[in-house]
Amino acid sequence: MAEDADSADADPAGVDATDVDPAGDDADPVAVGVELLSKLEQPELSVAEAVDRIETITTHPATTRTILDEAEKRGVIEREQGIVRPTGGGYVSFQSEVVTKEGDFSCRRCGASISKGHFIKLDAAEHGPFGPECVRKVTGRD
Repeated sequence: MAEDADSADADPAGVDATDVDPAGDDADPVAVGVELLSKLEQPELSVAEAVDRIETITTHPATTRTILDEAEKRGVIEREQGIVRPTGGGYVSFQSEVVTKEGDFSCRRCGASISKGHFIKLDAAEHGPFGPECVRKVTGRD
């Protein structure tokens, strides 16, 4: 069977290397997703709510599963009966970890057209853009 061009980009964990932030960087979506989950401010949320945040990084089902599994393996979250509980008590500082940029953007969460994008500075990558309401939802402030 012939190997297609995309299969060379897939890693052994099932994460497609082409499944990266469309903003143009080469960030590992699993690393970004795990770090984002480590910064959730709610004491608990449903798996669906956690997936809502992960979908700002990827909509690929295998990558989403890998992010949740890796976050649990690293002790970033605990999962039980459809509930996700962040364990680290991390949060995003809006003064130092959220930057705004002027431009012509589409919100990564809701798709709205925005002229001021909010980007979350994570160690793994800068994640965004988001509108002002969506950046609060993604970080768990609302």
